[in-house]
Amino acid sequence: GIQMLSVQPDTKPKGCAGCNRKIKDRYLLKALDKYWHEDCLKCACCDCRLGEVGSTLYTKANLILCRRDYLRLFGVTGNCAACSKLIPAFEMVMRAKDNVYHLDCFACQLCNQRFCVGDKFFLKNNMILCQTDYEEGLLKEGYAPQVR
Repeated sequence: GIQMLSVQPDTKPKGCAGCNRKIKDRYLLKALDKYWHEDCLKCACCDCRLGEVGSTLYTKANLILCRRDYLRLFGVTGNCAACSKLIPAFEMVMRAKDNVYHLDCFACQLCNQRFCVGDKFFLKNNMILCQTDYEEGLLKEGYAPQVR
């Protein structure tokens, strides 16, 4: 993680792990057990200032990366269970058991009703269904869910 610390005026200036100069700024960043100028702790790919994009950073293959670039370079991509198209590793997804969906594809596969936060959905025969279509399917199979 990344911590922003105030530089105490009475302490000896710390050296920056990025540029090796003394940190004389009002604030410094502490990450990877080292100290950094705010401008020096940047993503190796997109150059974004990591102290501004959040409190996490990722390292791999001697690179310091933001979340998006880490996932783009090293994340696992997969295919959407609804449309079968590729889902980039950095894209937000919805999951149902082992299935992964684009946010736009996460809808009942019979009536296309989009699910909102808190909506019930059901996974039957590897299809996501809204409660109405799931219960109608059970009725057609001769099984009515018991209401208690």
